[in-house]
Amino acid sequence: MNYFSSTKDIPAINNIVMLLVRIFVAVAMIILHGLPKLEKLMAGGEIQFYNFMGVGAKTTLILAILLELICAFLVMIGLFTRAASLALIVVMSVAAFGVHYADPFSVKESSLLFLSLFALIFAFGPRQFSIDSMISKRRESRW
Repeated sequence: MNYFSSTKDIPAINNIVMLLVRIFVAVAMIILHGLPKLEKLMAGGEIQFYNFMGVGAKTTLILAILLELICAFLVMIGLFTRAASLALIVVMSVAAFGVHYADPFSVKESSLLFLSLFALIFAFGPRQFSIDSMISKRRESRW
């Protein structure tokens, strides 16, 4: 079997790769974005954060924390994967094109990479090794 053929699709490998991508991206989102924002909120004091659509810096920070922690966890376990990915695509779009719009590419790079990876997860779905897949199989067996 030729694993290096550019036109060959091997579902078993695709499932494993998507599982690893989901885990890596979700853990990175939690560690690099969600937890530092949570620490910023818990530290108290004046909150200086992007005020998205005029809802207030603190409200925006809380919303970003919830989305980055909860949705990243959902992506990692493969539950509501596409909806969670879409929410994180929106968050990373705001980060890249709203918060860092005037910054050089080196600053936007992290947000754009996360945006690209969550778009990939959104497009291809969680694949076989996910709770979404288990739920889908269970529904199919009952009907």
